[in-house]
Amino acid sequence: MADDPVHLVAVIGAGPAGLFAARALAATGARVLLLNRDIKPGGLAEYGIFLNKYKMKGGLRRQFHKILTDPLITYLGHVTISNKGDLTVPDLEALGFDALVYAIGAQGTKYLGVEGERLPGVYHAKDLVYHYNRLPPFSERPFPIGRRVAIVGVGNVMVDIANYCAHFTDCDEIIAIARRGPFEKAYDDREFEDVEDAFDHALYREEIERIRPRLVAAGQNPDELLAALAAKPEGSRTRARLRFRFLASPRRVLAEGGRVTGLEVEENRLERKGDRIVAIGTGETSVIPADTVVFAVGDRVDEDAGLPYKDGLYLTVPGEDPAAAYQVLDPAAGKAQPGVFVVGWARRASDGVVGRARLDAETGIKHVAGYLAARPKRPRAEAEQAVESLRQTLAERGAALVDYAAVQRLEAEEKARAAADKVEEFKFRSDREMLDAIRR
Repeated sequence: MADDPVHLVAVIGAGPAGLFAARALAATGARVLLLNRDIKPGGLAEYGIFLNKYKMKGGLRRQFHKILTDPLITYLGHVTISNKGDLTVPDLEALGFDALVYAIGAQGTKYLGVEGERLPGVYHAKDLVYHYNRLPPFSERPFPIGRRVAIVGVGNVMVDIANYCAHFTDCDEIIAIARRGPFEKAYDDREFEDVEDAFDHALYREEIERIRPRLVAAGQNPDELLAALAAKPEGSRTRARLRFRFLASPRRVLAEGGRVTGLEVEENRLERKGDRIVAIGTGETSVIPADTVVFAVGDRVDEDAGLPYKDGLYLTVPGEDPAAAYQVLDPAAGKAQPGVFVVGWARRASDGVVGRARLDAETGIKHVAGYLAARPKRPRAEAEQAVESLRQTLAERGAALVDYAAVQRLEAEEKARAAADKVEEFKFRSDREMLDAIRR
């Protein structure tokens, strides 16, 4: 009922984890304030799914629309929560929410410590994905792609980067570089179908023969790989050819005159350790010629968000209690921060895709609900006043807030522009353009 007492919960981050967390909280009767850094909700569902997968993105947007029109959920976009943001973590804690749920993903850059990895022409995969999916400010920055692109990592993100290079740039060659071997590849075969037309079978066979002795020494049968390859018809050729370089760890990005010329790698061998296959460096190095290098090696959390962190992850409570994995640790006290939780990639960076984020959020909210059950509720009118007070505070601090009604106006304008341009999808490139479109 509209007058029933409620718990008031803030969810920070409106990607899949944050949206499904908000829905799960609302299902318990909680009043939810959903705060988002970006103008549009969706997170990686909006800005991480490959740019031409319109049907998938459309289906997710429809799900999110149902969530965001729930009367128990208020969406406020274009709000940064960080040490230097519109709100800080202490600001939120002082506002008296019954719980805070952080679903802010893993927005930090994971560096490997490789010499030259910050040179021009060297990119982090997440930044490039945000660029071609038009997430400001990445959409406003140039990300020139050369003729020979080396991608470090062989997960699904590598496939997306290879897809972009093969079909949306003037790239000639894409080299996917794996620390271990072909049996340990991390991408999904169905995802790889998007780049089958660029995959060079002859070069793959050459690579398997090159590393055959090292595979056999680890008890692996390279003929299984060649038989599987022979069963697949070679796709229609794109301009770019995709090849693999296995058993290679990056050591140094080479450059001349400020321009990338190649990637020095160390050759590896494989060794069994229990149930695992690990890569062991041999000390032998070689150079892979390239003029662009993309590191697709996962992500780490944003260290400026204001939550305690270590080794690229936010700190949660240790122990066997399943709830502890979702509770943010107070390092000084050695126990949980009361009512502060993390879900999704904020809890486990780069773990799965939308379905995994949803499951993690819904599991986490069960533990949040358990925490809330021991706390008194407040009158619904008091909760509404708290939401309005926060809105006013943000406006006074100069934040250009965007509610869900404004998002709907923006999406209507983008659909109209797409229809006029006769394209499947149109996105404004900058926050300023989006805010201007909302205000028209």
